Amino acid sequence: MATIFLQQTNFIDACYIVAFSLFIYGMSGLTGPRTAVRGNMIAAVGMLIAIVATLLTPHVLSGSSTPWLIALGLVIGTAVGIPAARNVRMTAMPQMVALFNGVGGGAVAIIAWIEYRHHFQSGASVWVEKSEIPTLFAAIVGSISFWGSNIAFGKLQEILPGRPIKLPGQSIINLVLFTICVVSAVVLAAGTHSQALFIIGILLAAAILGNMVVLPIGGADMPVVISLLNAFTGLSAAATGIALNNTAMIVGGMIVGASGTILTNLMAKAMNRSVPAIVAGGFGGAIAAPAGAGADDRGPVRATSAQDVAIQLSYARQVVIAPGYGMAVAQAQHAVRELERALESKGVEVKFAIHPVAGRMPGHMNVLLAEADVPYDLLREMDEINPEFSRTDVTLVIGANDVTNPAAKNEPGSPIYGMPILEVDKSGSVIVLKRSMASGFAGIDNPLFYDPKTALLFGDAKQSVSEITSEVQAL
Repeated sequence: MATIFLQQTNFIDACYIVAFSLFIYGMSGLTGPRTAVRGNMIAAVGMLIAIVATLLTPHVLSGSSTPWLIALGLVIGTAVGIPAARNVRMTAMPQMVALFNGVGGGAVAIIAWIEYRHHFQSGASVWVEKSEIPTLFAAIVGSISFWGSNIAFGKLQEILPGRPIKLPGQSIINLVLFTICVVSAVVLAAGTHSQALFIIGILLAAAILGNMVVLPIGGADMPVVISLLNAFTGLSAAATGIALNNTAMIVGGMIVGASGTILTNLMAKAMNRSVPAIVAGGFGGAIAAPAGAGADDRGPVRATSAQDVAIQLSYARQVVIAPGYGMAVAQAQHAVRELERALESKGVEVKFAIHPVAGRMPGHMNVLLAEADVPYDLLREMDEINPEFSRTDVTLVIGANDVTNPAAKNEPGSPIYGMPILEVDKSGSVIVLKRSMASGFAGIDNPLFYDPKTALLFGDAKQSVSEITSEVQAL
């Protein structure tokens, strides 16, 4: 009997090794659009193996109601997850990422509560075991991630205002809530008979803290916030894996936590902001506020037509397209791809300028352009494309407001001063596609629009790009 149990344990461990090996190999495929789909499928196979291995663990199916609960969870998750993932529009992908990330954090917090209930009701007078500290860590971080992700979802979905929402004494409130979490965890770890009060205190204080941390953060910082919360969820999942002695959860959680942390730092660097400054909030509102000089002092804007834009693009040697969230809203990525093809047929060299925080989630523009089959070798990251702008005849800016704003370089009083931007203002000519003169998600005016060499083409981006393409093909 012992031999059979040992063999089963070895088989499950082997399955876990295969599973997290596929996690790592699959993630390596996510470094480029050509291999992303395959990498995603490989990682999904790894997750399936991990689930099956977990179900084969002897104690998992030992309870009379456990198989039914597992089956119910799988059915509900499949019924909700597949349609949601298949039907979500690309413009809503940031919200979907925030929501799914929050679900992971919420699951971890629920597991922590169940672990408490299991140990407390088992008759132990004190909840002190080797799994206690990681479970308490998971309860705090998972709850923060769940509620913070819900706020991020609300801001991205515009259910909540995108502007920073602050309370008087915000920092003190956050400190008090964090102190309640830590003190409650320490008391539980030290051993107490009033465990219910403290575990509930942890979950409630962490829930309020998750809301209070993200509410003061403006919409322009949401890509970094999503990445940070993703890292939190990964770390809490890894802690839960330690508590449950689940190898796949430990490795998978650490991969998510490490990658999310690295991505958060890279994106914060791309905005020339520190992570603590972002968490402190106060930037990225939805209400327009001119940076530096008022908009009326900058001079008139110059409007143009699709025909004039087509002439400029057709006779250019090099054209750079700078996409932003406006392209996502208009679902113009396929139209942009057709324009790129039309220009290349006329011998025009076309490149795409990708800012790290363009859009509302990490890699948003890369995902949209990959969906439209834009060749990956045409995409240029910010540091690579900026030296090219001085040699660019025309730059076409499609809804990329904040990441092309020269105020980041020229106006010390601007909220985005110091943030690295796409230096499109160095191009010979700039064409900006916009619906109106409204500000971007950061809520500040853009001096680029008033530059004498900038022309604005007003209207829906998808329709405008299609009209330009038609005119280019007719020349």
